[in-house]
Amino acid sequence: MTDTSINTAPALGTADAAPERPWLDASLPVDDRVELLLAEMTVDEKAGLFFQTMITMGEDGELAEADPVFGLPSNREYVLDKGMTHFNLLGVAPTAGAIARWHNRLQELAASTRLGIPVTISTDPRHSFTENPGAAMLAGPFSQWPDSLGLAATRDAALVERFGDIARQEYTAVGIRVALHPQVDLATEPRWSRALQTFGEDAELSGELGAAYIRGFQNGDSFGPGAVSAMVKHFPGGGPQKDGEDPHFAYGREQVYPGGEFERHLKPFAAAFDAGVRQVMPYYGMPVGTEYEEVGFGFNKSVLTGLLRERYGFDGIVCTDWGLVNDAAIFGQPFPARAWGVEHLSPAERMHKILDAGADQFGGEACPELLLELVDSGTVSEERLDVSARRLLREKFLLGLFEDPFVDAEAADAIVGSAAFRAEGDAAQRASITVLANRDAVLPFSRGAKLYVEGIAAETAGAFGEVVATPAEADIAILRLQAPFEQRETMFENFFHAGSLDFSAEVLAHIAEVAAAVPTVVDVFLDRPAILGPVVESAHAVVGNWGASATALLDVLSGAAPAQGTLPFDIPSSMAAVEASRPDVPFDTADPLFRFGHGLSLQRR
Repeated sequence: MTDTSINTAPALGTADAAPERPWLDASLPVDDRVELLLAEMTVDEKAGLFFQTMITMGEDGELAEADPVFGLPSNREYVLDKGMTHFNLLGVAPTAGAIARWHNRLQELAASTRLGIPVTISTDPRHSFTENPGAAMLAGPFSQWPDSLGLAATRDAALVERFGDIARQEYTAVGIRVALHPQVDLATEPRWSRALQTFGEDAELSGELGAAYIRGFQNGDSFGPGAVSAMVKHFPGGGPQKDGEDPHFAYGREQVYPGGEFERHLKPFAAAFDAGVRQVMPYYGMPVGTEYEEVGFGFNKSVLTGLLRERYGFDGIVCTDWGLVNDAAIFGQPFPARAWGVEHLSPAERMHKILDAGADQFGGEACPELLLELVDSGTVSEERLDVSARRLLREKFLLGLFEDPFVDAEAADAIVGSAAFRAEGDAAQRASITVLANRDAVLPFSRGAKLYVEGIAAETAGAFGEVVATPAEADIAILRLQAPFEQRETMFENFFHAGSLDFSAEVLAHIAEVAAAVPTVVDVFLDRPAILGPVVESAHAVVGNWGASATALLDVLSGAAPAQGTLPFDIPSSMAAVEASRPDVPFDTADPLFRFGHGLSLQRR
């Protein structure tokens, strides 16, 4: 339904336009419609399809002007001057209606172009607690759920598919039609910063839950106007990072396989292909010491053509990870292109290598003029453009964007973050919370107890007991902590939690001091598998979460909700064990403190 607050152009999907735009005839097979439109397109118009990058919305759903903070052009420049039609929405809007109104205005802008090709809006995950803008967005108006590691802690494929279905409904209500997820990499290197958005380190579980996630987003077997196209990542598996460093950065560019487990990391992707996933994103990393070319996977023909296209028969869209071609600035800091293994190539040469490798779209880039230079010089043929343009146009047709690109902004506010959806997200948060240790059965605590809390608002805790100012006054203390990470040089690097998994001496001393005064529960946000041994020695109970509100946590700790979660990875016994482990091999740290699948139930005394 069209948002009546703006004057939407009648050019897209209307009978009046059909004689001049025969591809709008919905009675024709999609492949025929693609060919009709492709035949009408100029090379410039084709080139615009190949770029998908960040876009911002203006205040309260208006079109955005140029953004000096993020260095982005205005919405109009993207659509009218660059001819682009794929965008990844950046930032968090206050309401769903605002996103929907902006989306409609952007579609109206697209409808005013010569061919009226509708835009496709994508997004990184938007339903969790993550605060890393390089990986996910805060939930904002959307229902809030645990991150993927938390979904894995539930071991519940039906719950994961239901999450995907709810997220699909919320995304489509505001006009988002591509999910730049799920991330089915195996978290086999405990230090790796991207574990939170994975389903852990077990290949079978990751495949099962990744497939369920995709079915939910893509509307089961009914992919079409009501669906969201899922982009599985990061092919062929981004977990085996040397020293656990992330390949967003030059010092983390190498993926290594000392255990010879390259094939294991493909298993979750095979499950995603079986589930009908529509799109694939290769990772930044470059394989070292394998049969494959030692260049980043987005440039890697032996991987994208040989492995993905030929071995797996994947004929969907391949979109690179962000920023492989051009250097950029992020938060005001210079940031080199992630052209690992091909740093010596020019931007044009990198672009050519990506196309030759078998990719269809350049993520995080907005330079159609560079692609046109390659065509003008004869380096890239128009026939090669057509191969990818067909895939990209076909997806727009199948999603129904040519028939009805607009959304109902008033309905969006009722659908997104509805009470029912939020209740299901809250239930998933509770189900994911994992009790790791419970010495002397201090949990569950009694409602009405005197509570000393850190990391929990007094007002929230007050619904469960009497909040007191010091541990000495309390019956029980509850401390919420973040898993440790090392501070790095730039703001952007520090969004990617990396380095040592050891808590600082100061944090451990504080836990011990509180625990000496009162039975103490420590809850840790385990975005990475922290070294918990010293915490377990001091605290009376230790709990892990992967995105849960304080209320959800207290519901479990008080026994109002059952403790159901189980670990989606091993908890190592020491950093020495982590450093000695092989980054491509799951469950490879010696004598782990807690094993994959560990989780205690709580019995009322």
